[in-house]
Amino acid sequence: MRDRSKMKEIITTTLSDESFSLGKRLGSAAQPGDVYALSGELGCGKTVVAKGIAEGMGITDDITSPTFTLLEIYEHTLPLYHFDLYRIENEAELEQLYFEDYWEGSGVSVIEWAERAGDQLPDNTVRIHIEYINSTTRRIKIEHPDN
Repeated sequence: MRDRSKMKEIITTTLSDESFSLGKRLGSAAQPGDVYALSGELGCGKTVVAKGIAEGMGITDDITSPTFTLLEIYEHTLPLYHFDLYRIENEAELEQLYFEDYWEGSGVSVIEWAERAGDQLPDNTVRIHIEYINSTTRRIKIEHPDN
């Protein structure tokens, strides 16, 4: 098991390329069962980080935010389950979708608008909060679960 406690960090990015590179770094280290929970206001760059995670995993498909489908699956050596919970109104609605089957599975889950999942995310979730500073600057806080 990886010691993630040393990976807690706050990063300030000044270009979307830097946020993408951060995601790519996370994706290149991704392992089966990893869950990345992305939160932050509309337009802060959650999908940019998700695209980076996918590329870091070796996925070359065009990654878009699955706002209207809620889930996009990208088959690869290690599958990517890309969720967008923006349209979820409450935890009861989320419970009816059985997304935990994916979150607790053997692929990698990236969840945009993860704060809408409430307490339903697994204990091993890496929480990534993106704060909009200005049109080019973001503060990204990454919290890895305790081992």
